[in-house]
Amino acid sequence: MSTYETLLSSSNARGAAYLILIDPDKIDGNSFPKFIQHSTAAGVDGFLVGGSLVLADTFEDCIRAIKKNTKVPVVIFPGSVQQISKEADAILYLSLLSGRNAEHIIGSQVTAAPIIKKMKLEAISTAYMLVESGKTTSAEFMSNTKPLPRNKPDIAVAHALAAEYIGFKLLYLEAGSGAEHSVPEEMIAAVAKYSSVPLIVGGGIRTPDDARKKVKAGAKFVVTGNILEKDGSKDLIKEFAAAIHLR
Repeated sequence: MSTYETLLSSSNARGAAYLILIDPDKIDGNSFPKFIQHSTAAGVDGFLVGGSLVLADTFEDCIRAIKKNTKVPVVIFPGSVQQISKEADAILYLSLLSGRNAEHIIGSQVTAAPIIKKMKLEAISTAYMLVESGKTTSAEFMSNTKPLPRNKPDIAVAHALAAEYIGFKLLYLEAGSGAEHSVPEEMIAAVAKYSSVPLIVGGGIRTPDDARKKVKAGAKFVVTGNILEKDGSKDLIKEFAAAIHLR
């Protein structure tokens, strides 16, 4: 079974799947293995690794450490073409469809494709869409693109349909790391209604209740990241998992 199929299987079996985003620059090397073990035991369905800025030379070490301490999928969420590693199970092959910067729609993808092929790394084609969140996020600034307006779900639907017709395997609605506001449920529901492509939602999700609202609206995968840097306790992760897993 491919990593993509494994993730879909988890989502279908549990109602939705819970993914934790790991930024290699923000981990504590001493407590990190235990954090991964606790997260897995608490019900996390997979780990994403990456960020808009990965400054430390710890990217591959981070992936190896996660793989050593869990059996769930470890997937690269690349912020640049430098964030590719054969140590991972797969990579989200992102195309930033919400923007109009050709470098992030197809340019970086062309550069990365031969590297991914040589590594025999599973690539999961993902339409990445930034959503207005109340402040400028790292992803927005670094990509030099404008996010989708949060009060215009019809624009998000049009982008999602375009992604489906092109043939993407996943849709990712992203408010951004440390977002002031998460992706609105109205937008999630509209996209889920008109597109059959599995939907990932992340950014600004701070409470289990907020996470459950995303699932109820139509998200098949929910991603948390920054909130766990403040409180990475097993109890909180378990609460998120319970809220996201509808069954």
